[in-house]
Amino acid sequence: MILTLDVGNTTIALVGFDSNTNVIFSEKIPSDLNFYEPLKNALSGMTVSCALISSVVPSLTKPLSEAIYELYEIVPRIITAEMYSGILSFAIPEPEKLGIDRIADSAWAALNYQLPAITVDLGTATTINVISKGSVFLGGMIASGILTSLNSLCEHTAQLPKIELEIPDSIIGKNTRECMLSGAVFGAAAMIEGVVSRIEEELGEQASCILTGGGAVFVKPFLPSRFVYEPFLGARGIFLSSKIL
Repeated sequence: MILTLDVGNTTIALVGFDSNTNVIFSEKIPSDLNFYEPLKNALSGMTVSCALISSVVPSLTKPLSEAIYELYEIVPRIITAEMYSGILSFAIPEPEKLGIDRIADSAWAALNYQLPAITVDLGTATTINVISKGSVFLGGMIASGILTSLNSLCEHTAQLPKIELEIPDSIIGKNTRECMLSGAVFGAAAMIEGVVSRIEEELGEQASCILTGGGAVFVKPFLPSRFVYEPFLGARGIFLSSKIL
């Protein structure tokens, strides 16, 4: 199994692939320094031949790499922007400072969707990437994630409760909880649709639109059908690096 480890600010997404990019295992563990036991338990019984780490949390990269070596005697490959130079070119200064998760999303989209393409990754932050024809990364947008916004709202208001994220039944909420859900989910959907529309206006043509990330499942029902849900977009982009190294 080829194991990808996508280290985000909230979770570490573990995804295992066979050699044909078929997902054969997936799990998420908390993204903190106490990851070792959850990691060991999640991978119990798994045979790993190659490990690839994409990390936007520098403090976890080395400890996670050491943990994989301890478990499998494999030195993981740490994914960098330079590894995708044969797939993407960059119309931005200092692409090496771009979050590697955004590059992985964009690289897979560039190879597997009609260009131009727009990826929308709904995690702790909502990141939007734009890839033009010719596989050029043009830039994008970073906004607060759905759950991040909800939690911030609860922390900074005296009477609003902390609620679980789920798909709302209606845009018109009848109580505080329903109103908060509606604002978070429908607000995110409206933002995404509006931003994509403005990007396409700037590009002068329609783009392929790909959704991913933990929040995508809540927003997808309220977006047009042309928005494709690809739950393993980032992991597939990380896996891609194993084919170009």
